[in-house]
Amino acid sequence: MKVAIGTLNRAKALAVQNVINTYFDDVEFLEVDVPSNVSNQPFSDEETRQGAINRALNALEATGADLNFGLEGGVREMEGIMYCCNWGALALKNGQVLTAAGALFMLPEEIAEKLRDGKELGPVMDEYANEKGTRHHKGAIGILTANLISRTEMFEHIVKILVGQYLFAKENR
Repeated sequence: MKVAIGTLNRAKALAVQNVINTYFDDVEFLEVDVPSNVSNQPFSDEETRQGAINRALNALEATGADLNFGLEGGVREMEGIMYCCNWGALALKNGQVLTAAGALFMLPEEIAEKLRDGKELGPVMDEYANEKGTRHHKGAIGILTANLISRTEMFEHIVKILVGQYLFAKENR
């Protein structure tokens, strides 16, 4: 089975690999750098979801793999509070696309202000935590949950939902 991952981001790729390796044998992973075709910093659930769908479909187009994953992180505001949101999509060879969302968590106002000013969450979190490459490892969720949840773990939850939807549909045809 060929599984494409529409990103070169280490945290996202590991999430897909960890979950797929739990449920499937003899898998070839293809990590492809495909565009999300949305803003570098998505600002709504709709835009973040669309970015995940676009990555999954672009991965399918680039590779023709059996399962094609797109994972996208973004932010959204509710009642003046900014939250980090995360979406995933699974594009199948037959054109069907499954989607799922993951954890929402509050961002400190000092981070939210920088995002409203046009900055991207990854670099803002690097500066906030005085680290480099946080988006490829623990992510904002790791930093803001005292490392109780990593970015990979957060995306694993979404990938499990997508794989579960895929297996359910496959069994109930």
